[in-house]
Amino acid sequence: MFDVSYLLSNWMCIYGQGCQGVHEEPTPELMQGCCSFGAHFIDEDDEKTVKRSAKRLKKKHWQFKSFADKSGWSTTDAKGTVQTRVVDGACIFLNRPGFEGGVGCALHIAATEAGERPMDWKPDVCWQVPVRNQDTTDEDGHVVTFIREWKRRDWGDGGHEFHWWCTDDKRAFVGDKPTYVYLKDELTEMVGPKVYAMLVKELEGRRKTAVAHPVTLSKKRPPKK
Repeated sequence: MFDVSYLLSNWMCIYGQGCQGVHEEPTPELMQGCCSFGAHFIDEDDEKTVKRSAKRLKKKHWQFKSFADKSGWSTTDAKGTVQTRVVDGACIFLNRPGFEGGVGCALHIAATEAGERPMDWKPDVCWQVPVRNQDTTDEDGHVVTFIREWKRRDWGDGGHEFHWWCTDDKRAFVGDKPTYVYLKDELTEMVGPKVYAMLVKELEGRRKTAVAHPVTLSKKRPPKK
């Protein structure tokens, strides 16, 4: 199942172009995007991906490489959940404004330099957001996968404390192509090329008659910068 209104919208990531961050107050100047908290890994393969990627990072790519070499780049909580370490209020892989190697995700920067897809270097949650892959199982064991936008509730109680979340604000719906095209690689990775091709065929037939995304129809004024 797919959230058609979201995939037919013109949402795009506006990191560094008006993104307000996910603190309780607007913090565009920090340029943290949704990287203020450590990324949780979904399984061992996810963690192994980042282990391989981290070994390829050099000091020119990664502001906190020296810190990571001494203290490690991941932590494990009481429940055994592994996540990237938080340093100075954000993910250890996030280069801060002023770093000569470039602001933003060190994994993204290095992958781009290597001519590879950043999503093949990052934790799964980092390249999937704001697309949510939600599985539900009925009493007969039938599994339904729902591909939709990531909402505040998906972050738990803390999500409602975010000053701003990108799929809740018109300022992020400014792309020049529909979201299902903009996120082609991500969607293909999540559902496979065959299903993605079927999705494209269906959505192409709906584009002229589709109802706009609810956020873009809202008359509510965006919060002040």
